[in-house]
This record gives sequence, structure tokens and C-alpha cells, in this order.
Amino acid sequence: MSIRQASAEHKVKAQGFLGEKFHILTDDIDRVRTSGVLSQALTVGDSAPEFTLPDAFGNEVSLKALLAKGPVVVSFYRGEWCPFCNIELRGLQEVLQRMQELGASLVAISPEKPDHGIIATEKNKLTFPVLSDFENKVARQFGVVFRIGQEIKDFSINVFKNDLAVRNGEDSYELPVPATFVIDTTGVLRFAHIDADYMTGRVEPETVISALEVIAHPVAQ
Repeated sequence: MSIRQASAEHKVKAQGFLGEKFHILTDDIDRVRTSGVLSQALTVGDSAPEFTLPDAFGNEVSLKALLAKGPVVVSFYRGEWCPFCNIELRGLQEVLQRMQELGASLVAISPEKPDHGIIATEKNKLTFPVLSDFENKVARQFGVVFRIGQEIKDFSINVFKNDLAVRNGEDSYELPVPATFVIDTTGVLRFAHIDADYMTGRVEPETVISALEVIAHPVAQ
């Protein structure tokens, strides 16, 4: 089953559970989409910012070191509390071996504290690094950060008992828009997928594989 199919099924379940309140989620997606906040997001041809972040177990992971080995896939996700993010993480895990066969590394980045990265790793049986981006500093460099609306902030705290300030260790109530980038060994973005629709707008893993295959097997000029 594709990520889009699995996400669509979960969206139907969420809509059934939340009923008329479901619009709070979709309204905020529309707000982010039309706000222009992503107009400065990095895109194909841009240089990726260098970064070093801790993984869930306290190890420092640097983009520079990863690029020395091959291309890098960077996936920004909202947090392990997000079921749609977990669907995507599991989908990426399923194609990890194929990424590695193409010489690539994969990292996932969220603003959550490392202990939640451990939960995400264990819950989804991940074997790639899950990195903690405190205050969304790296996500901001990629241009994919937004602040959640007041209505959904209150709804999240009161209904889902999910306070981002507690999970992320700071109270900006900012998140990354789900985004996936493929970076070649020169540090240049060769693929970028960014979509404010965190429910059904995720990139398919096969699309990422295709981008890596282009890097690994460029067409002769």
C-alpha cells in the first residue's frame, strides 16, 4: 500500500472520530498553504545548509560526514505524535535498503526532544537516524517552518492532550511542513517535495528512489 493510500485511509478514520471538529485541522492546512510562508523554501538547484544534530541516542550526525559517503535523503516530519508522519517514516524504512544500494543515507528530522525520537524509532522499527532539531533551526534554514494557529493549538492541547511546548522543549509552537529533500554529494538539492497537506501530501518512497537513481546513473551527455 502506498503512503498516499494509507494516509487517505487514516484521514477517513480521523474525520469519523472528530466529526464536525475535523475542519479545525483542514482549516489550518489551508492557512499555511495560502500564507506564503513556504515561498522561501529551498528547491532544486539550491545548496543545502550544513548541519550537525543529535540523534535519538545522543550521537552527533553531520550532513558533511554523510555526504562524504554519498547522497543524502532528508525528511522533515512533525513528530512521533503525528500518525501521518509515522506512516511516512515506515514507508521510508521499507525502501531504506534500496537507498543504501544506491549509495545514499537517510535521516529524518523533527523538533521533538530526543526521547521522542527514541519512541519514533522503536514504534516504527526504524534503522536510520532520527534527529532532534531544537527550535527548528535546521528546518528554518531549509525554509519549511510555520507556526500553528491558535485554534489548532488549543484543540491539540485540550482534545489530544498534546502540548508541543512540552514535547519540543520550547514554546514557539512552530513545526516543519513535511518535506523531503535529496542532496547530492556536492551539497546541491536534486529533489524537493514540500506540501502543507500533512495528511495526504507526502512524497511516495518510490519517487525518492527515482531521484536517487538519476544521481547514481546520470544520463550520458
